[in-house]
Amino acid sequence: MYSVNYMKLCRKMIFVFVMNKLIFIAVLIPMVLLTSCTEDKAVLYIGGIPDQNVSLLEERFDGIANYLQSELGIEVRYKPSISYSALVTSFTNGEVKLAWFGGFTGVQARSTVNGAKAIIQRPKDENFRSVFIVNNKLNVRSLKDLKGYSLTFGSESSTSGHLMPRFFLMEAGLNPESDFKGPPSYSGSHDKTWKLVESGSFQIGALNAAVWDRAVSQEIVDNDKVKSLKYTGTYSDYHWVAHPAIETKFGDGVINKISNILKSMEMSNPEAARILDLFQTDSFVDTQNENYSQIENTARSLGLLK
Repeated sequence: MYSVNYMKLCRKMIFVFVMNKLIFIAVLIPMVLLTSCTEDKAVLYIGGIPDQNVSLLEERFDGIANYLQSELGIEVRYKPSISYSALVTSFTNGEVKLAWFGGFTGVQARSTVNGAKAIIQRPKDENFRSVFIVNNKLNVRSLKDLKGYSLTFGSESSTSGHLMPRFFLMEAGLNPESDFKGPPSYSGSHDKTWKLVESGSFQIGALNAAVWDRAVSQEIVDNDKVKSLKYTGTYSDYHWVAHPAIETKFGDGVINKISNILKSMEMSNPEAARILDLFQTDSFVDTQNENYSQIENTARSLGLLK
């Protein structure tokens, strides 16, 4: 027969066990609910190709995220990408639902997401240009004179830093893979391209004409070491692309609201003016998928898009 003390000890152990279980459940349920609420919270993630230095990109896209959030009434956050292809992947997976692409990356993204739309661009993007720059030690006057020198493009997925410059070099009768000093390099961004040519690491560079012009106007380029040789013909380039899942998550008509908000940004509004300046423009205008057919056709002809 069990003793009275032993019975009391058993009851105490059972009580402690039950209480611990109840405490655990009491703590676990709010945690589960909080996690569920956090996961279900509607956040619109935006992104942009990493074509310039990180601090500029953060200021630019954090600014536009905050502006859209205040106008839309939903939470908007900037999600940085480590590369052009990483942003295309994030858009394809639906992690980023509103993205600032170049012409080529925009075509890539829309080719993988049925229903994705090019919605907004800057006026300058309707007639964009690239520029070929050279080290001042080179005695050259045209693209044909560049044969035999070292060349760097920007990112391999860049429209203005690679795709279209490659097209114009080939139009001039030059094969980027065999007519230069070694295979072409890829700097990763436009500002790195001109700095590499300025330093003498490469003799030729191809980049976004707007980035080059701004660097020259800000007098951060050493004109005694590097200069522009030729601006290319025009093509459509940078633009905002909206993922169809935006309206699945935030409701019908939200993409149109985003377009209208961006188009209504004016220089008379100090905050809008600050953001527009970071995008090197004074306004945004409508665009559509068809405006990038030249980019798509060029990419396919060069074997860069299947």
